[in-house]
Amino acid sequence: MELGIDSFARISYSDDKRTHDDPVDVMDRLLQRIDLADQAGLDVFGIGEHHRKEFLDSAPSVILAAAAARTRRIRLTSAVTVLSAADPVRVFQNFATLDLVSKGRAEMVVGRGSFIESFPLFGQKLEDYDALFAEKLELLLKIRANEKITWLGKFRPALEDQSIYPRPLQKNIPIWVGVGGTPQSFVRAGMLGLPLMVAIIGGETHRFKPLIDLYKAAGVKAGHPEESLQVGLHSLGYVAATSRQAADEFFPGYAEAFTRIGRERGWPPVTRAGFDAQLGDKGALLVGSPDEVAEKILRHSKALGGVSRVTFQMDIAALPQEKLLKSIGLMGEKIIPQLN
Repeated sequence: MELGIDSFARISYSDDKRTHDDPVDVMDRLLQRIDLADQAGLDVFGIGEHHRKEFLDSAPSVILAAAAARTRRIRLTSAVTVLSAADPVRVFQNFATLDLVSKGRAEMVVGRGSFIESFPLFGQKLEDYDALFAEKLELLLKIRANEKITWLGKFRPALEDQSIYPRPLQKNIPIWVGVGGTPQSFVRAGMLGLPLMVAIIGGETHRFKPLIDLYKAAGVKAGHPEESLQVGLHSLGYVAATSRQAADEFFPGYAEAFTRIGRERGWPPVTRAGFDAQLGDKGALLVGSPDEVAEKILRHSKALGGVSRVTFQMDIAALPQEKLLKSIGLMGEKIIPQLN
């Protein structure tokens, strides 16, 4: 099982503008964490894509290219590329270039995104949410498979015998489909035979098993070998020396971030009791001591029918750099040996 980290390059600020992080320092600290993850033996590091004040990840391929220049073995991926609002030609070119810079370590996770700012920003209509993604994913896969293509769709100008360059070092650069809880998304990924990255940031992880079964059934029905239908798990996580330390350190920033988002979406404020409930055996949060988190990952994998990759989203809690670095070290030293 592969273990990795996803980051949204979060930048802290206060609503009254009295305090804020220096974006140059935030980016430098992020690259330090990717460097350490590589040294610690983690398998993958992902950068999200958002177009909001609190995140610096609107151009993930640029951040990943900077990371490629200072790492040697860790795989570098988006988490996720908001394909609905992007041009698949440019997405492919960006990640093909990253693949060359990283000497064959690039991947991408593509999805529709959990925020909607990118749609008006890039002139897309929100009512085309699903149709945009379906068409653009089809085009992206065709570009991956063919150097020269002819293609006609609804949302992008036609391509007539066009060559797409550069080509990546990897013959088939890995493309995962990032999903939340929509059954149609699981079925589509299965029909295409693409690996699946399931974002589970709340509730009980085992409840996603019927959706993963849908994915695998659709894949097998479409003629894809079941063993090729990989499932990854993206969850909020943080590791410290003890379970209490991990929970106490992670909660304040977690509560602030999700209460802020909750005000936009009509969610109730985050409480410590609700947070603690997510730390139980079946809860989605991977927060605790190394032994506790390793056992929970293996338990989740068994409940979901087998998971090939787990990625932590740690920096949502705005923890100090020294705590994040320590957590990454514990993941490499204590958790990876137990998963393998």
